[in-house]
Amino acid sequence: MLLKGAKITAIGAYVPARRLTNSDLEQIVDTDNEWIVQRTGIRERRISREDEYTSDLCAAAVLDLMKRYGKSVQDVDMILVATSTPDFPFPSVASILQNRLGIQPTAGAMDMSAACAGFVYALHTAHAYVASGLHRKVLVLGADALSKITDYTDRSTCILFGDGAGAVLVESDEQMDGFAGFHLGSDGSGAHHVYRTGLSHRVNEIDLIDTGKLVQNGREVFRWAVRTVPQGVQQVLNHAGISLDQVDWFIPHSANLRMIEPICERLNYPFEQALYSLEYFGNTSAASIPLALDLGIREAKVVNGQQILLYGFGAGLTHAGQLVKLALAPEVSPPTPL
Repeated sequence: MLLKGAKITAIGAYVPARRLTNSDLEQIVDTDNEWIVQRTGIRERRISREDEYTSDLCAAAVLDLMKRYGKSVQDVDMILVATSTPDFPFPSVASILQNRLGIQPTAGAMDMSAACAGFVYALHTAHAYVASGLHRKVLVLGADALSKITDYTDRSTCILFGDGAGAVLVESDEQMDGFAGFHLGSDGSGAHHVYRTGLSHRVNEIDLIDTGKLVQNGREVFRWAVRTVPQGVQQVLNHAGISLDQVDWFIPHSANLRMIEPICERLNYPFEQALYSLEYFGNTSAASIPLALDLGIREAKVVNGQQILLYGFGAGLTHAGQLVKLALAPEVSPPTPL
């Protein structure tokens, strides 16, 4: 099969207005600002309103994209939403967005579940659809409203999570391909380390704690990620046929700054060239990578032509890496402030 070119042409982002600071958390659980910053790098996170859901976050991110780049989404022919917190088990967030954004009813629409690796999985899928010639314009979103499934009596998890959404357009291009190496992986033997119970309360022959909220064994996830991500990054580079020093920016999932630091150390990659969104938004799961990319663009760090290595990792245990070269359309309007 002769593959076609594909590129990211526009990006948008949205976070809720409400801020939950470390000082606020001091009033809720036994913690303090210094302890949180030292152990996570997080200072505050955004929390959705009671009546604000993942579809609302996504719609706002797409409107930001449309305004900034003068893009229409009515002719999108596929909608992919990476999320662990859909409004409903079904219908999908993607289907809700199709109607809400006035996208043609001939567009495909589906949600994807790969937790904190979800955005990269969705981006990889979009590239496959466009490169194969099956689709020409795919809307990709990473979004989560984790505050709605966070246990605010558990200080080990409630200090981490926030809400947000990021959106990109992936379009066909006859002149270039903005996608290079990739790597996907999963280790279901660690599925019990991050979960939320559903129809089943048992995995890997292990009985799960049934709180209805997110449960995480942070220590085990840390060990797995610090070991696995550097290996996966090397696989991405091998697939692309480049070396790490040719990567302009590294954007790992913004889980915890204390995870990103040792990952960069093991890679021997400058920490200053790692972008993250956790300091003021917390761990936003599938939204964390597009939010970090968007921040880099807003701050004029990330520009067209640069090589950017995205790497998501999380529950499953799933992980995914993608090397992209930006080719954004010119902005016609400034982004909505976050």
